[in-house]
Amino acid sequence: MNGQMRILHFSTADMEGGSARSAWRIHTGLLSRGHDSRMLVRSRTSSSDRVRSVAPTRPQRLLDRAGDWIGRKSGLQYHFLPSSLVTRRDPWLGAADLVQLFNTHGGYVSQGLLRHLGRNKPVVWRLSDLWPLTGHCAYPGDCEGWRSGCGNCPDLATYPPVNRDRTDYLWQEKRQIYAEFLELVMVAPSSWTARLVSESPLFTGREILRIPNGLDLTFYRPGNRFEARDRLGIPHDKILFIFNAHVAANNPRKGTHLLVEAMQALPEPDKVGLLVVGQGAEWWNGRIPQNVYPLGFLQNDEAVRTAYLAADAAVVPSTVENLPNSLLEAIACGLPAVAFDAGGMGDAVIDSETGFLANVGNVALFVEAMDRLRRDTAMRATMGAAARRLAEVEFDQVVEAGRFEALYRKMLERPHND
Repeated sequence: MNGQMRILHFSTADMEGGSARSAWRIHTGLLSRGHDSRMLVRSRTSSSDRVRSVAPTRPQRLLDRAGDWIGRKSGLQYHFLPSSLVTRRDPWLGAADLVQLFNTHGGYVSQGLLRHLGRNKPVVWRLSDLWPLTGHCAYPGDCEGWRSGCGNCPDLATYPPVNRDRTDYLWQEKRQIYAEFLELVMVAPSSWTARLVSESPLFTGREILRIPNGLDLTFYRPGNRFEARDRLGIPHDKILFIFNAHVAANNPRKGTHLLVEAMQALPEPDKVGLLVVGQGAEWWNGRIPQNVYPLGFLQNDEAVRTAYLAADAAVVPSTVENLPNSLLEAIACGLPAVAFDAGGMGDAVIDSETGFLANVGNVALFVEAMDRLRRDTAMRATMGAAARRLAEVEFDQVVEAGRFEALYRKMLERPHND
């Protein structure tokens, strides 16, 4: 297929949150390449006329919330979402050549709509987490139930929660829905996610690709640290680590408890500061001996970049993770990173080259890595330069958009899609 393609994206949001920002970058990258790209979302914050909410009015949102509540209480997750009945008839969906899914959990895509999409359009599913593999959760942790059918769920409360254990039914239902898809290609942003998808019986025989997240590397780039600190009102006399998470307070999945422990054990606390970006950043005040600089949740990209430029290194203490945009943004800005070897972290943190990896939960090793970076200016510079080079090779949004474009064309050129 040559010329313009019409792509419709389904995302929980258009710009707020890591998955949404990834979706937005792919969407805008396709627009820049001349394609007709549109987004249907639950929560719309942009003013773009190419983005619409599936439930734009308050009564529609209230009905979806009620349906989502019924689904949680009954254990029939995402079975009762009124907006999905309307979305089936949406003219944007009818006109699309291909559908791309991001996060479909979040109370805006019902299981019935998912089946409808797969039966009628070729689908690319870009994974932000592991929800498509499981009976109800986004991250199963140590649970291996997703490999054989779920049921007897050890943690119904983990996001997105359900009150009754019907996870065996939900898992089998997903298997049936996926089997009916006209064409489905799974896209994983990290090697870890790609491996787990390949091991899931739900996707046996389906094509699985790894396409790393891409950033605008002309924007996320190294800059002047002192100027950035002056803009934020942060003194120049401390080694500053940055921790960036959508929810930065009391977040076990993001490892906040482990980072608190690490900061408490880090030598010479008077010489170190922690810059915190995300909701609840003030939670850190008084919990660690170092100075805390809480910036809160930053929606402005320029403010986010300024925060990275003010830092000397990034810390990513997540215990369960895909491959967070915050880590990619940090290395693109020339920061070395210390992370636990969770999920896809190793795709961006090459141990002893672009930063340091510690075994998950090994706080002593995490502290040792932070202290090495704290003490060694030359090491920070060398690793930061290597991190930037890796970003240029692996995490450029121009490259990412080209990879998706090539995938769409390949799918649409196949005879059974004519």
